[in-house]
Amino acid sequence: MGEIVSIRTRGDAQTAEAGRRLAALLMPDDVLSLSGDLGAGKTCLVQGIAGGLGVKGHVASPTFNILLVHHGRLTLNHMDLYRLDRADQLEDIDFFATLESGGVTAIEWGDKFPGAMPDDRLEVAIRLGGRETDRVLDLDGTGPRSASLARAWASACSDLSGGEGA
Repeated sequence: MGEIVSIRTRGDAQTAEAGRRLAALLMPDDVLSLSGDLGAGKTCLVQGIAGGLGVKGHVASPTFNILLVHHGRLTLNHMDLYRLDRADQLEDIDFFATLESGGVTAIEWGDKFPGAMPDDRLEVAIRLGGRETDRVLDLDGTGPRSASLARAWASACSDLSGGEGA
């Protein structure tokens, strides 16, 4: 694994659209570990995923709740680990059972506890790119399923600004 592919987006609408396109490819127990600075677009991406999964209603950042569960074609477990200080706190939020619950789990600030992440996960590092509203999503599949997912997602987004492998 370890082959990083990238998706470029221009503005929140394209970042959300990239999420909708990812949703079409997701399967039960897929895990997305999202990283990036505050305001990079992690929640915007998850909002697009939620829309693509048919989730109804507003999808907010779970910063204070830590875990929000949304129901659509697949259950979307939306976690935010920003406020956790230690890996042992993951037990308190039923982290490991949530990962294996049959839904899709999107983890904001997943890079805080890399040793707790499953072996096969899609790491999505979001960074600024060019203009203030541009984003680059660097995708790294850490196992066979997630590596295949990264390639398929980048291909599905090739018509967005910058295209695949940007």
